[in-house]
Amino acid sequence: MRAVPEGPLPFDILFQNNQVVVIDKPSGLAVHPGPRSGASVEDWFPLLSRRKDGPWLAHRLDADTAGCLAIALRKQALIDMQACFAAGQVKKIYWAVVRGVPAESGVIDQPVMRVSGPAGWKMIVHPEGQSAATTWRRLGTDGTLSWLELTLHTGRTHQARIHCAAIGAPVVGDPVYGGGGAGGQRLQLLSREISIPLTVPVTAVAPPPEHMRSTLIRCGWSPLREA
Repeated sequence: MRAVPEGPLPFDILFQNNQVVVIDKPSGLAVHPGPRSGASVEDWFPLLSRRKDGPWLAHRLDADTAGCLAIALRKQALIDMQACFAAGQVKKIYWAVVRGVPAESGVIDQPVMRVSGPAGWKMIVHPEGQSAATTWRRLGTDGTLSWLELTLHTGRTHQARIHCAAIGAPVVGDPVYGGGGAGGQRLQLLSREISIPLTVPVTAVAPPPEHMRSTLIRCGWSPLREA
């Protein structure tokens, strides 16, 4: 068992009851241990619950994606949330700053699949892949970059990133799907809102992380909206 890191939690709690916690996961923090052997959200699980079993991740976020991450504190809550995800009943809204100026709104309904190569694996749009659907709205633009609201109707790996790239508007800071990650630029993708229709509904909204604020402001967002 890995030791619990010292110090305070590295994330804020957006929602909590005795069944579920929704945290504001920072960009760069993995959700579970991986080959990089760095810190992960699971390292702090003992501080979220003193029960012998759990907690459990109800879903996943990429390490470089910030925002809402739901964690089950009870096994039944995990089962119930997984059922909601499987039935497509979970509302998942993302914010992304992308390159280019796509149409004001639209739907991307393109299947995706995972492929591997010498440089590693990635997702591609492919007719034999798993179904994936995303609705977008353009909330603002400076003429070069755009601020999009993405509603994910499915939960495929890298769905938001690959679908933005598919409409010619890759997420800023994405080194895999065309948004560029040079010069230390970080991924401009936020899991903005999640709503899960449990008996006691779970809902949470994450504020934009610091590394996204300047580009969001360029595209018309105001910090006063978060007040």
